[in-house]
Amino acid sequence: MDGVCLELAGKIPADTSPAAGADEAVLIRRAQGGDRTAFDMLVRRYDREVLRLALKVVGSPEEAADLYQEAFLKAYRALSRFRFESAFSTWLYRVVMNVCLDHLRRQKSRNEVQPPESEAGGPEFFHTVADERPGLNPEQVLRAKEIKLRIGAALERLSPRERLVFELKHYQGLRLRAIGDLCGTSEETAKNCLFRATQKLRFALADLV
Repeated sequence: MDGVCLELAGKIPADTSPAAGADEAVLIRRAQGGDRTAFDMLVRRYDREVLRLALKVVGSPEEAADLYQEAFLKAYRALSRFRFESAFSTWLYRVVMNVCLDHLRRQKSRNEVQPPESEAGGPEFFHTVADERPGLNPEQVLRAKEIKLRIGAALERLSPRERLVFELKHYQGLRLRAIGDLCGTSEETAKNCLFRATQKLRFALADLV
């Protein structure tokens, strides 16, 4: 995520008002009964994480803001179906995941690209990208930019779910069990999805290793 995204996410103030300590279940039941103030309190509890997640997925502050709005709108409309069978945070993040997946599917259908036959892949590269700071060797800076472009292109060629699982694991640092919960699937399914994504990226970036 670029500096602009980090700055945007960091500017969302944490809710430190007395209302922030209100029992979450009470807020949820009030919101389910049509209390908009109660729902606003719930939003303030989770807005930072929802925006951070959207920013991680799309990398654009403008697109992330749209996904943020869409996710909370869908959560509000679906809140009556929340049955307290899981943590509210898990339920909410599933809503966010579905919004992000839908966005990635739409994006992929608009920008379908055939992978170059000469390219191949390596996930280790996501953690060894060269530094782009001014003053470094120009060849290193150019190389870093090339690597970032290649990584971005490789990620776009993953299926929406593979890309989301990979980013949640390697950029968000979530455990596979948590990823499975967020995506509404099992830990094993998330693990298999991550494996497929990793293999594809290794193939797409092999010449950079």
